[in-house]
Amino acid sequence: MLRHHGGAALARWRTAWRMSWQELLPCLDTEAELGARQALFFLQGQRKVRRVLLGRQDSSLLPLARSAVHEGYHEAVLGTLDEGDDAGIAARALACIAEVLGCMAQGEGGLRSGPAANREWASAFGCLESGDIAGGVQELAAERQKWMSRPALLVRAARHYEGAEQILVRKAVMSSCQFISVEQVELPPLGQWVQVECPARLDLSGGWSDTPPITYEHGGAVVDVAVLVDGCRPIGARVRRIVQPELRLVTLSGSPQSEVVAELVCRELEHLQDYCQPHAPGALLKAAFICTQVVQFPSQRPLRVQLMESFGGGFEVHTWSKLPHGSGLGTSSILAGAVMASLYRAAGKAASTESLIHAVLHLEQRLTTGGGWQDQVGGLVPGIKIGRSKAQLPLRVEVEQIPVPDDFTRTLNDHLLLVYTGKTRLARNLLQDVVRHWYARLPSIVQNADALVSNAEECARALRQGDLLLLGKCLDCYWQQKKCMAPGCEPLAVGRMMDTLRPYVHGQCLAGAGGGGFLYILTKAPRQKEALHHILANTEGLGNFSIHSIEVDTGGFSVEVVGCDMKNSAHPGGDRAV
Repeated sequence: MLRHHGGAALARWRTAWRMSWQELLPCLDTEAELGARQALFFLQGQRKVRRVLLGRQDSSLLPLARSAVHEGYHEAVLGTLDEGDDAGIAARALACIAEVLGCMAQGEGGLRSGPAANREWASAFGCLESGDIAGGVQELAAERQKWMSRPALLVRAARHYEGAEQILVRKAVMSSCQFISVEQVELPPLGQWVQVECPARLDLSGGWSDTPPITYEHGGAVVDVAVLVDGCRPIGARVRRIVQPELRLVTLSGSPQSEVVAELVCRELEHLQDYCQPHAPGALLKAAFICTQVVQFPSQRPLRVQLMESFGGGFEVHTWSKLPHGSGLGTSSILAGAVMASLYRAAGKAASTESLIHAVLHLEQRLTTGGGWQDQVGGLVPGIKIGRSKAQLPLRVEVEQIPVPDDFTRTLNDHLLLVYTGKTRLARNLLQDVVRHWYARLPSIVQNADALVSNAEECARALRQGDLLLLGKCLDCYWQQKKCMAPGCEPLAVGRMMDTLRPYVHGQCLAGAGGGGFLYILTKAPRQKEALHHILANTEGLGNFSIHSIEVDTGGFSVEVVGCDMKNSAHPGGDRAV
């Protein structure tokens, strides 16, 4: 520019009065300058919040939230997060607000995980349940102002924001209901049992990628195997119609040495109202009656009237599992599938396996246990398969059978073993922590979600090729990924057991979320049950372990009408496997 104006301009520029930074500093209002820069930084931060949420980017907003709280700009950030009115965006925004409130509590005020049932928040929750996202978010913001005065209130407010986020996740998952189709079939005679027995499942890779919201925001892929445990299908249910207009619910539970049969009778609709409380007696069975629409709830028509008009009587349901609590083998979801399959058939309906997979997703959302789709895919679809879901709504699970070489199934049967660790898996708050970390988009979690899906595809390739060595590497990789997703899921005794077994296996992994339950191992040599039992028995500090044989179940679950037995109500399951 100076060149265009000739030498005079250049000369003036060279002779102009100048000040150094040292001379300027005394003239500056340093506090105002820093304040302006800080305000500009957080203005840019607010724009980043909008850009990340609207663009559904995998950038973490947690550092910004912490910085805003530390510098006193949390109100501005909270105000930006309050703008969400789209279900997908709002769920993440609510989770981010919970993080800001948690940061404001500065580690005081109690645990973040806990109840979110204060009636002051009920109106906002009601708006979200009814689909009024913008109204619900604004009501939450108004209520939040009353809970900002001390750490204990901030933590409780954070819990309620996570409760609100869970409502939106639940509604997103419920979009899968459109893939449930039921057809009418002949109603079985009164008193005739409809029985369903299911295998357990082994998750060989990809688990956690099936968990909402990860499964529909990132996309998921899980390799599952349906397995017999000690030669039998360990999970089952049977249903029959009875004369009395009531619901008779019978559940077998307890240890192998002291089995307990719990019976519950529901004669009024009010007896079903705790179906959404997972620890309430018979909650899963109550939810199954509601989700299959055998019973309309809520309704102005009494239960006995509904049952008599539609079915000429009530229902009796028996459920059982030969697996210990917290096994990691998908018992709860598979049992839900067994109950729904038998209940549909006893009520004169039939659902395809694909419909049952999505029906269990629906039931577990109504039950408020959350959870993904891999368990029911593993137990309801026979053999070896990979389930996938795309990063989109409505959530749809698609299952592909994995073809394996001739005799490879027999090879797997010879090389796979289950080791019961003797540790009951404690999954308390585990799912909530994983979802919290996902919504925070912690870089390690985002990278791990990518790795889970890619390892699942690699595992499927190993199975197609019949490559035991590669399969073992996938199992070991999967276990590291599980520990990244849920730190602390490897108890010391389990780690000691895995170290002892390592020289004898191609790969090993705790089933399900980890923390206890069953360890599955892919041995280098075939038929190693007795040899490994001897090795573990001579290892100190392992506790009460046991080793069990498993076989790939290529037949899948069965639905049978087994005849009328009005007197004998005992379950047909026999002795437990563990």
